[in-house]
Amino acid sequence: MGTITPSSRFLSKKMIRKIDFTKAAVIVEFGPGNGAITKHILKNLSPKAILICFEINDNFYHQLKALKHPQLIVVKASAEKIEEELKKINITKVNYVISSLPLTIIPDMISNEILRKSYQVLDCQGTFIQYQYSLTYYNTLKNVFRESISLDFQMLNLPPAFIYHCKKVG
Repeated sequence: MGTITPSSRFLSKKMIRKIDFTKAAVIVEFGPGNGAITKHILKNLSPKAILICFEINDNFYHQLKALKHPQLIVVKASAEKIEEELKKINITKVNYVISSLPLTIIPDMISNEILRKSYQVLDCQGTFIQYQYSLTYYNTLKNVFRESISLDFQMLNLPPAFIYHCKKVG
């Protein structure tokens, strides 16, 4: 866990507000925790879309499994295993990756691998959405997602959070 409280409903809604749910077939979520953002995604999924959550914490993994939503796949694996885990379910590309991972406290080698692999699995117009509590990760994200990064801010969260929207173009 990277914080002492779950994401607020305000942060959850702002994290997903730029997702085009009419076109999204596969969404991946890293570090869903207790499902604060997950539940908002599930409410908006089109009937044929799926949400794949990567969670390594046993308690959170079981909470997510207990949701028993037909469009939800919960994977007990680290985000750096995204390519291997997607391959197991015959998925090669995703439309969105939503991340609540505390990247600033994850060792650089692992967080860089997570970002690189996320970029690889995104389709040509895919978006990586990440929140952090500071702007210190901007340059790291810019190194991977050169094309387009926009920032948003949500004050109504504890602590307030910056939201990075990293668009893959081409």
